[in-house]
Amino acid sequence: MKFTLSFTVVFTCVICFQLAPKMGFDWLNILLLTFAGLCITGSANAINQAVEKDTDAQMKRTSNRPVAAGRLTQNQAYTFAIITGVLGVGLMLYFNIASALLSAFSLFLYAFIYTPLKKINSIAVLVGAFPGAIPCLIGWVAATNEFSAGGWILLLIQFLWQFPHFWAIAWVSHADYSRVGFKLLPAKDGPTRFTALQSIMYSVLMIPIGFLPHYLGMTGAFSMWVVLVANIFMVVQCVRLYQDMGVPAARRVMFSSYIYLPIVYLSLLADKL
Repeated sequence: MKFTLSFTVVFTCVICFQLAPKMGFDWLNILLLTFAGLCITGSANAINQAVEKDTDAQMKRTSNRPVAAGRLTQNQAYTFAIITGVLGVGLMLYFNIASALLSAFSLFLYAFIYTPLKKINSIAVLVGAFPGAIPCLIGWVAATNEFSAGGWILLLIQFLWQFPHFWAIAWVSHADYSRVGFKLLPAKDGPTRFTALQSIMYSVLMIPIGFLPHYLGMTGAFSMWVVLVANIFMVVQCVRLYQDMGVPAARRVMFSSYIYLPIVYLSLLADKL
């Protein structure tokens, strides 16, 4: 299931569910949404591992995954994916049809469009950013049954965050990715200043978006300043990557992005109006 990745996605989904207007704290809803989210993301990740069995086996960072290492067969992975996918989408019907359909679409986009596209063109990162951010909208729609502005803003925060985050990972793992033919950096020549510049650009775009939850009346001023500091911190790390052009700088961007999400979303939730 790639539990760490799945949990990160589900975490933001649940936070966005709680950020919806008039949404109180209900353990049953939170547990159901968490379990459904883990099933859906786990299904997508299982399909990803089944499809990329041979390429995963050739890369150091993925060679110990269950299918690549031979602990599970591809058919077992597909069986797991079908069961968890159907169960997860079915559980989303408890909330509403819109969130269930959105969940199914996100699963399909990740497993069947993004996954094979990684070997074709670096636009895969743009495509993959959608299923990576859609869980924010899923949480909002599950709570409100509406595709309203708040949900799109929360989606946009996570959508833009993914570019410096994922390019930092691709920078650190460039040798592995190149060996198996993955095209995940925006420049054909690999880690270049163009990649670092793109990371800066998306980090800068995160700054004005970070003001929107407050100006929409979702959250107070405190979280606005917390998000602003977090966004500036990400810009600084990306600028350092542009200056240093090394793996240590890329790793700083990567770990900074991991810290960014919980700080931003928890501050928004703590400051909800």
